[in-house]
Amino acid sequence: MSDVADYDTDILLWSERQAALLRDLKTRASGLPNELDLENVAEEIESVGRSEQRAFESYLTQIFVHLMKAASNPDPRLRADWASEILSFQHEALRAMTPSMLKRLNLQETWRFALHKARVELRKHGETMSGVPRSCPFEAAILLVEEPLELEPMLAAMRTRADAEARPD
Repeated sequence: MSDVADYDTDILLWSERQAALLRDLKTRASGLPNELDLENVAEEIESVGRSEQRAFESYLTQIFVHLMKAASNPDPRLRADWASEILSFQHEALRAMTPSMLKRLNLQETWRFALHKARVELRKHGETMSGVPRSCPFEAAILLVEEPLELEPMLAAMRTRADAEARPD
């Protein structure tokens, strides 16, 4: 993608580019009204992109939290509910994702936050986490596909990674 990203295809890159152009304009243009607060306008435009990035990462966090809950509780009714939630969050993540967001995604950091969040949510119900690895067993390409994520293969991948992490070297 070029530096001049399209607003509709990559809001993060677009917002950063527009903010940079405004800052450059401030340093080069004479005759602009003093009331034109280009630095804060640039910051606000950049914040739009950062907000969209956070929303994208939040959808992935929710996918992970629901996977962790499903791994920790075998109740078929709850798992069906969590699978439905995962599908919804996957859809939203796909709608929000742009190429530059994907490049900046730190899947391990997102996974670690989800671990904490899932632990807290499970504790509220007197449950503990099990079958969940410390590190993310997934690549973004596996999560961000048009086909619905299948719960059981995802849980199997998590168990495999958790087992590998538990084995002494």
